Amino acid sequence: MEIVKADNLVKYYGSGDSLVKAVDHVGLSVRKGEFVAVVGTSGSGKTTLLNLLGGLDYADEGTVLVDGQDITRMKEEELTVFRRRNIGFVFQSYNLVTVLNVEKNITLPIRLDGNRVDEEYIGGITSALGISDKRKAFPNQLSGGQQQRVAIARAIAGKPSVILADEPTGNLDSRTSAEVMGLLKMTSTRFHQTVIMITHNEAIAQLADRTIHMEDGRIVGGTADV
Repeated sequence: MEIVKADNLVKYYGSGDSLVKAVDHVGLSVRKGEFVAVVGTSGSGKTTLLNLLGGLDYADEGTVLVDGQDITRMKEEELTVFRRRNIGFVFQSYNLVTVLNVEKNITLPIRLDGNRVDEEYIGGITSALGISDKRKAFPNQLSGGQQQRVAIARAIAGKPSVILADEPTGNLDSRTSAEVMGLLKMTSTRFHQTVIMITHNEAIAQLADRTIHMEDGRIVGGTADV
């Protein structure tokens, strides 16, 4: 079953001699529960593609379906709510709220939606990610690897259909990178979530179920369709 379907996506910046074809007529299909890595050098368009798939940016042309819903047709307010309920984000810079402890960072998307926090589920997540003993700590009291674990926990806390990870190991050493990748794979399998991750690291990408290569805004290798 398809959970993410992008068709003929286009995103250009600038004009004339300064025109940048960040995403140039890209199509992509991802199955429910699949772990897909998008690989490319800096400037290949992979971050822009991820932003379009997650509704963080609007495409110039094309459509994006997430769990059957066309997010390219949603107004900003509707899209904000849809993202919060259906898409989890893991950023290279972690993006944790410094004045909130680990537990409140993890449950923030749930509380913003006015929903009850499933304590048992959150407990399972923090245990699986090895941060149960850090729930009352603040981000500045954590290592980079621990902060990334919190970011992963926050991304899956609301039980979204899709997790989008933007260079989640970019700021980490090789050992911690391997741990984080293992955790992403584990959460994908254990919590039945689809993961689309971008990276410039081929070795990291090999841990995914499928790898797609981008260059100059286009998919040039791998399998874009299921």
